[in-house]
Amino acid sequence: MSMKDLIKKAWEVQKHIEERFHRLGKGRYGKILKMARKPTPDEYRKTLLITGIGMIVIGLLGFALYLIWVYLPAPLMELFGL
Repeated sequence: MSMKDLIKKAWEVQKHIEERFHRLGKGRYGKILKMARKPTPDEYRKTLLITGIGMIVIGLLGFALYLIWVYLPAPLMELFGL
């Protein structure tokens, strides 16, 4: 591949990328992007709080399942004589 072909290919790739960005606001998601806005500080805090609480709850649930899975089988096996 010569240098001329390489440069031509690079320009084609660049043109393709620019066309995709140019069409971004006109495609399927154009209306959504036009309606989008920056959240207010209050909305941001509420979203952060709800997301944080969700992460903590899921983490605690996973940890509880881990503890049950690790420590409960031995007493159950003794109880049933296995």
